[in-house]
Amino acid sequence: MRHFIIPALLLASPAPAQGPLFDADGYRIAHYRAPVRQPPAGVGRIAPAAAAQLVPDRDAIFIDVLPTQGGHREPGGRWRLASPHESIPGAHWFPEAGRGQPDPAIAQGFARGLARLTRGQRSRMLILFCRADCWMGWNATKRLRAMGYANIWWLAEGTDGWRDLGLPLAPVQPDGGITP
Repeated sequence: MRHFIIPALLLASPAPAQGPLFDADGYRIAHYRAPVRQPPAGVGRIAPAAAAQLVPDRDAIFIDVLPTQGGHREPGGRWRLASPHESIPGAHWFPEAGRGQPDPAIAQGFARGLARLTRGQRSRMLILFCRADCWMGWNATKRLRAMGYANIWWLAEGTDGWRDLGLPLAPVQPDGGITP
């Protein structure tokens, strides 16, 4: 009698098929924590050390798009946070605005918030970020470029790169532009 050894890999069921990573417009819609190689077309990349030389709200508007960790929006648009969030001092936090397909109220609030912060000047320097290896900052820069903003910079290393320089982070609250 012959005995065959069947490798365990052949017995394992195939992995479930994963959905697409990008939508038809090129926004990342799944697995946001993954390496990101280049900024979207028309967007520059800024190093943490260069960003640290700028004064928030004077030289550039710093925009954090990290999602809330366990938080949610209540009816009326106010955020209920499960835990505090720390960001680059002086940054404006727009939770969830970096999703590939954000909730329409969040997308509208993001657009209103940026219009308010830039006073309608689409040439203002904007620095967008999340964390290292996070597609949400990338998505947000692409979205602002599509909205006609012209001076957009992506801080790919995000708050992780800022902290790696030994620079402090500060508590931040969600920006009021998100409320409906």
